[in-house]
Amino acid sequence: MKKMIVVFGLVTVMLLGITFAYAQGPGFGPGPKGMPPHESRRHQEWSSMTPEQKIKFQELRRKFDEETAQLKGATLTKRLELRSLWTNPKADSKAILDKEKELRDLQNQMKDKMVQNKLEARKLLTPEQIAQFGQGGGMGAGFGRGHKMGCGYGRMQ
Repeated sequence: MKKMIVVFGLVTVMLLGITFAYAQGPGFGPGPKGMPPHESRRHQEWSSMTPEQKIKFQELRRKFDEETAQLKGATLTKRLELRSLWTNPKADSKAILDKEKELRDLQNQMKDKMVQNKLEARKLLTPEQIAQFGQGGGMGAGFGRGHKMGCGYGRMQ
């Protein structure tokens, strides 16, 4: 009987603890609703924009995604081909080097498009906003490293 009471008590405490944890939400980091610090900064940058700027940024992001979809697909294909070559013991080293070069070319094209996109986004900002965003390390949500792009984008490891 004592064993049943102890087990029942432990189960009750666990359920209460889990309920409390879910009620609190994520709660990590200094940002709103527990966002990590860099996401909090992006949130502040995004919130300082006018509604018109937000609409233009969203439009710019949509246009960028449409323009780079084929490039992203080609990059993924090259990565898969390269992985296949690396895992093939009979693959020629020249074929691997050529495929690496093709992949680098695609990555450079993507980086060029990213820079052009950032320059377009920069045109939408006031000088004060540019100065503010320069301190935060970004150009608002979805621009720069950290939102699908930048170091490690598309890596399949």
